[in-house]
Amino acid sequence: MKIKSMTATFGGLKNAKLTPGPGLTLIHAPNEGGKSTWAAFWRAMLYGIDTRDRDKKGYLADKNRYQPWSGARMEGELVLELEGRDITIRRGPRGNTPFGAFSAVYTGTEEPVPGLTAANCGELLTGVGAEVFSRSAFLGSGSGPLTTAPELERRIAALVSSGEEDVSFSQAMGRLRDWKNRRQVNKSVGEIPKLEGELAQIKSALSQLEGVAVQVSRLEAERAALERARDFLAQEAETHRQLSQSKLDRRYAQAEREYQLAQAQVIRLEGEQKRLGAVPDREALKEAQGELQYLKVLEEEIKQASAALAEAEARSAQDAGAARDDLFPELTGDQAVSRAGEVDSACRAAKQEIERTGKLARRFVISLAAVTAGGVLARLFGARPASDSVLLGTLAGVAVMALATCLWSFFRKRRQRALARGLLEPYGVQTAEELTALAQSYQERCQKAEKTAHEVEVIQNAVAERQEKRDATRSGLLEFAHGFAPEVTDMFGCSAALSRALGLDHDMSLARERLEERRRRLEDLEAQGAKGGEEAPQPPAPDRSPEETAQALAQTASRLEQISAQLNQAQGSLQTMGDPAALAAQREELENTLAQKRLELEAIALAAEGLNQANTQLQERFSPELNRLTGEYMARLTGGKYSAVTFTRELEGFVQTGDSLLPRSALYLSQGTADQLYLAVRLAVCRLCLPERPPILMDDALTAFDDTRLEYALKLLRELSGEQQLLLFTCQKRESEVLGDGPGVTRVEL
Repeated sequence: MKIKSMTATFGGLKNAKLTPGPGLTLIHAPNEGGKSTWAAFWRAMLYGIDTRDRDKKGYLADKNRYQPWSGARMEGELVLELEGRDITIRRGPRGNTPFGAFSAVYTGTEEPVPGLTAANCGELLTGVGAEVFSRSAFLGSGSGPLTTAPELERRIAALVSSGEEDVSFSQAMGRLRDWKNRRQVNKSVGEIPKLEGELAQIKSALSQLEGVAVQVSRLEAERAALERARDFLAQEAETHRQLSQSKLDRRYAQAEREYQLAQAQVIRLEGEQKRLGAVPDREALKEAQGELQYLKVLEEEIKQASAALAEAEARSAQDAGAARDDLFPELTGDQAVSRAGEVDSACRAAKQEIERTGKLARRFVISLAAVTAGGVLARLFGARPASDSVLLGTLAGVAVMALATCLWSFFRKRRQRALARGLLEPYGVQTAEELTALAQSYQERCQKAEKTAHEVEVIQNAVAERQEKRDATRSGLLEFAHGFAPEVTDMFGCSAALSRALGLDHDMSLARERLEERRRRLEDLEAQGAKGGEEAPQPPAPDRSPEETAQALAQTASRLEQISAQLNQAQGSLQTMGDPAALAAQREELENTLAQKRLELEAIALAAEGLNQANTQLQERFSPELNRLTGEYMARLTGGKYSAVTFTRELEGFVQTGDSLLPRSALYLSQGTADQLYLAVRLAVCRLCLPERPPILMDDALTAFDDTRLEYALKLLRELSGEQQLLLFTCQKRESEVLGDGPGVTRVEL
């Protein structure tokens, strides 16, 4: 198988294409040039992407790590040469599953490659599973030591003797293990547990068969007893039904008699209504009765109002007598108060005039005294004193004037006081305030008399109004009653006629309601199945009540249904269990087969033990063929320094130089030498364990080699590329310089 081209939209690659040569292809690219991405794409196209893998701390799952950076869909195409024909493999997304879609066709035809699927693509093309492929033909950057895997160990172990897997210890041991597993893997899987289970089922079936047979007999007896009880209870229920029907018929006969009586009463009342004539309806009669009651209320109100009128008239006469006063004849209260106010104003004016006259006289006398005092002082202290006669004359004149002033003031005051007394004297009071009080008292008595007179008038009007209403109501009631009772002449007769008419209407209403109720009762009884006619003889009443009988019958029927269902189920189980004799024969056969399988299991255990002992003696070291070929490759990679190589079952490597006696662990080697050792073992595994010779991909696998050993490695790889396609990714120029322009090498720059 050879790669002809790869086209990828994968991680940092977008529609990128890589076309390697048929032999050794040297692919150069700087860091972040896509070398590791192309390597991961090659493995993903073969084996797909594990969608169950999850991101962890410091680790990204491939489904997330290689999502296209451009945001496009993850997809790719791989063109291979296989058995002389080109095939094209495509993978792309299916829903949310990366690389879930798969197709493999012959190039240029779209004809599907038979048997090549997404699940088996890698193993069918390379001849190994993903675990062996990743540990052999796929050398990623920093792959380091080769670790073991079940499939790889199985393939290497098959090389112990002949190198042919069909006669290896692992195959023989696997066949013995298969035989053992076929008989008994553990306590629950294999032929022996299956036989034990079948035998247990047969024994259980026989035991169940016996139990079911006993159960069927018991259920049949119980069903027969329940059927007898059901029939007895059904007969008892029928007796209760007959008794109930008889009772219902008696109720119907009684209801029929009551209906006839109600019908007769309605006919009688209708005849009485015809005799009375056209009786008003019930509402009119009730309204007339209300008017009659209102008439009684009016009579009582008139009686009470008449008594109140007499009392009001007595109070009015008393208040009118109290309102008469000789001091204010023919004057109203307001006029008396007004007259008292006028007298009070006149008295106040006289008093003010007296006070003003006194003030004027005092001022004049004081002025005369001042003039006299001035003359005396001038006489006593003047430079030219007057004569005594002049002074005496002046004093005499002043005295006369003062006396005249006093007399004038006295008579003027006397006249004003006489005027005030003349105003008050007719009323027999001394002051105007007393007159005002008398006038106000007279005014209050007049107002009270007017109020009581108004009350008398109001009561008189109310009495007259009610008397008018009473008369009108009486006339209306008599007129209303004469329509159906012409003999009525007074209110007593009217009341009796109304009561008689209402009673007749009420009785008629009750009689019709009773008749309707009796009719509905007859219909209801007829709906319940009641019948007329002669009463049938009654059977004796059962001890149980109808409810108890119905409950017992329902319980018995329910129990009978359950027992019948259980019996049917038991009979069905009995039929499906088969013949007891056949089950017993089957049990004996299973017991014999189980004994034979147990003997075979013991024999297989003895054979496995012997095979392990033989393998231990044969295989003192792990896969001599792998050690031999790895040693040859290691010698070529190191220029003959390390000529022998051995590995443990865990693929831990040991090397031995030509002059040393003991092998040395790879842990003691330098990084470059250790890389050379594990390159050698991977190349050996590819040669021995990958029969399909798939392309070998190496990603920066030679970066730790020195220049000399790099030449050795490239020479070996060029030789191997003659039989197997090799793709060497590198970020250095050394490989290209060492290889030079020699034939058989394809160079690609990314």
